[in-house]
Amino acid sequence: MRRLLAVVTVVAMVWSAAAQAGVQITIYNNDLALVKDGRTLDFKKGTFDLSFTDVAAAIDPTSVAFTVTDQPKTVTLLEQNYRYDLVSSEKVLQKYLDRPIQVLTRQDKMLDGALLAFDAGTLTLKTADAGIRIVNREQIADLSLGELPQGLITRPTLVWKLNSDVAGPIPAEVRYLTGRIGWHAEYVATVSADEDRLDLAGWVSIDNRSGATYNDATVKLIAGDVHRVDARRPPMMMEKAMMAAADLGFTEKQFFEYHLYTLQRPSTLSDNEIKQIALFEPARVTARKLLTYDGASYGSKVRVTMEFQNSAAAGLGIPLPAGKIRVMKADADGSLEFVGEDAIDHTPKDEKVRVVLGNAFDVVGERNPKDHRQITRNTSEDDLEIVLRNHKSAAVTVVVEEHFWGDWTITQSSASYVKKDARTAEWTIDVPKDGEVKIQYTVRQVM
Repeated sequence: MRRLLAVVTVVAMVWSAAAQAGVQITIYNNDLALVKDGRTLDFKKGTFDLSFTDVAAAIDPTSVAFTVTDQPKTVTLLEQNYRYDLVSSEKVLQKYLDRPIQVLTRQDKMLDGALLAFDAGTLTLKTADAGIRIVNREQIADLSLGELPQGLITRPTLVWKLNSDVAGPIPAEVRYLTGRIGWHAEYVATVSADEDRLDLAGWVSIDNRSGATYNDATVKLIAGDVHRVDARRPPMMMEKAMMAAADLGFTEKQFFEYHLYTLQRPSTLSDNEIKQIALFEPARVTARKLLTYDGASYGSKVRVTMEFQNSAAAGLGIPLPAGKIRVMKADADGSLEFVGEDAIDHTPKDEKVRVVLGNAFDVVGERNPKDHRQITRNTSEDDLEIVLRNHKSAAVTVVVEEHFWGDWTITQSSASYVKKDARTAEWTIDVPKDGEVKIQYTVRQVM
């Protein structure tokens, strides 16, 4: 591993990158990761300072836990500081106020003096020979400021004060939470020519913007809705050690009330990088295309969806993490064309998946309220007409959905329907090619 928790010499200690025992990172859906970094430390007896540089810039310093795995009672953590006042040109100039600097102008003239003030356009110097000089920053070729002012650092750093009863190399592990890193699933589905199957492939996309690179890490992913709070977490403490698509892909298992996916090989997650890894082997899944008309919600539009059961019998039967499904279909020349996409939530095995792809071009609906009658103060009746028009050269089947409130009863209907749930009635209607079908019904509602 390069960078993550790499330690420089401070006071009396060096943490060698060669002594690393490995890094493991568990990444959650909600912009969070748990980093576990195992190394062997060369301890000194007594009190000393230890600096951890290159930690994730998005680290939660209150979540850090330090464990001496072999001798947990021999080392005491006395103090921790998280330093994140990173160096910048403006901060360096701020530290050099009233201190001597050298300015080389674009005319190769060197100016020596104390920096009195600066802004976006000028530097103000007090020189020994010419008094106060205001220098246009556009005319500056170079600034010489000497050493880095105290208190500025080049990388986020954890500084620990430790007290040790032992000396020599001892295995240890550091754990902490960091933000700005997350993962999501992405799926690519190809519809078969007769539109009764999907060839489904799943990918994991890991987006690392945490400010650290994790080299040759063991990668785990948690799928599920893990609750978090905004309040301050408990302070850092010493504690005892605790803590498939293909042969080298992910294996999956239940973990607590979530699902845990473990990559079966090390992988490097570079900072400011999106990495994609196959989630499972492509599967051929039995599916069906649905045309759905919900006139109260979508006007004249008839929605196109693909639906499949996430079951072993249908060709899949594995937990599907939340993500986006992009759907393709092959043209007559064999080239794949994009036909729509949708997002799914975390879906257990044996549950139904419905993917909305768009609106049908040649099939339209029309919803016409015909009459309204107020029977009593709380009871009313409505007559409605649904018109479906099919301009395709083949017959289609459209599922019509109507929604109601309160206690409702359809007292009359020109076509058979089913009560889908407490608020929805559903008609399944065959519409001939270049044809039209009308549904008339009366509903009584008691509010």
